[in-house]
Amino acid sequence: MLIKRREFLKISSLATASFMMPNFLKAMALDEALVSNQKILVVLQFTGGNDGLNTIIPIKNDVYFKERNSIAIKDSLPLNDETGINPALSYFKELFDNGELSVMNNVGYPDPDKSHFRSMDIWHSASRSDEFLETGWLGRFLDEECYRCEHPTQALEVDDMLSLALKGENNKAFAFKDPKRLYQTSQEKYFKSLYDHHHEDETVSYLYQTLGSTINNADYIFEKSKSKKTEQTYPNSQLGKDFKTVASLIKSDINTQVYYLSVGSFDTHVNQNDRQKKLFSDINEAVKSFVTDLKSNGIFENVLLMTFSEFGRRVAQNASNGTDHGTANQMFFISGGLKKKGLLNALPDLQKLNEGDLIYTEDFRKVYATVLKNWLKADSSKVLGWKNGIYDFI
Repeated sequence: MLIKRREFLKISSLATASFMMPNFLKAMALDEALVSNQKILVVLQFTGGNDGLNTIIPIKNDVYFKERNSIAIKDSLPLNDETGINPALSYFKELFDNGELSVMNNVGYPDPDKSHFRSMDIWHSASRSDEFLETGWLGRFLDEECYRCEHPTQALEVDDMLSLALKGENNKAFAFKDPKRLYQTSQEKYFKSLYDHHHEDETVSYLYQTLGSTINNADYIFEKSKSKKTEQTYPNSQLGKDFKTVASLIKSDINTQVYYLSVGSFDTHVNQNDRQKKLFSDINEAVKSFVTDLKSNGIFENVLLMTFSEFGRRVAQNASNGTDHGTANQMFFISGGLKKKGLLNALPDLQKLNEGDLIYTEDFRKVYATVLKNWLKADSSKVLGWKNGIYDFI
């Protein structure tokens, strides 16, 4: 059978997705769905290193305004007497006032790395800065859950490629950008014909079997994604579309517990305020639609939306009205089921810096351990090897 180059590329792409999680779709075919009170985690990655100081603003800190004479946010929305939030995140302010948002300030790790790729790997794998792991924290969660649970816990990433965070040793999440496109691709005759072929070579046979598994179950994802059509209007941005996909799946009876999305780039070396305002506006509107959708369906209390970025930015602005790679940052937690609301800890100390960079006070692995143990009900010490305590905000 001759396959044209375009068709080969499509096959290769779908096959790659299959390799990421050969047993994933078979597990998804189980009739059992999530119970109605099952906790769901949605991770939103701020790719590129978001500037936390212009996100949660120390409105009475002289150092902040001195070091950022042209990019300091002067019209922030007040959270309390000392703190404001970027005006482009007006819905986050509303969530804060409603007790549906928590902020963990100054999150980082020892000996921080300022490389996008390395620092993101550290956050994805939950490793030490001098440790290199090939599995991610959520991937190891899947390994643990799929090992001890009667039915495997599932995870989905709304993207074309799977992040390290969701790669385990034995189990991996499944990445796809659009359920309909995945379904349409899987229905093409070239893929259908592959599934009927048998091959003596073990590697090739494995490839075709996993590809066939994807083909057989792509319609399952597509059907679940449209089974509970939302009446909620979502923004036409890519992030708005991604959140709409996640919402439709959460409302269906698909047994998925972890969803992963990303938005960026926040690498704002030049003219930061305009870029950050655009990104925050997209995030603000998408999250507003998502939360409104969850609330209208009575499931907001069982969903936790968590945000992070691979690092923050330096305290002082640069000569291009931007900021360069820094260290510690804040994380947002949005849910109707928070135990502690608002600002969970103090703002960064801008008078105590390490060569112009923030000194972290909260280790991100403690945050992960909290989410794993208190929200996903997993053994965080087995997943992370973390035994230094947890927080109590969820």
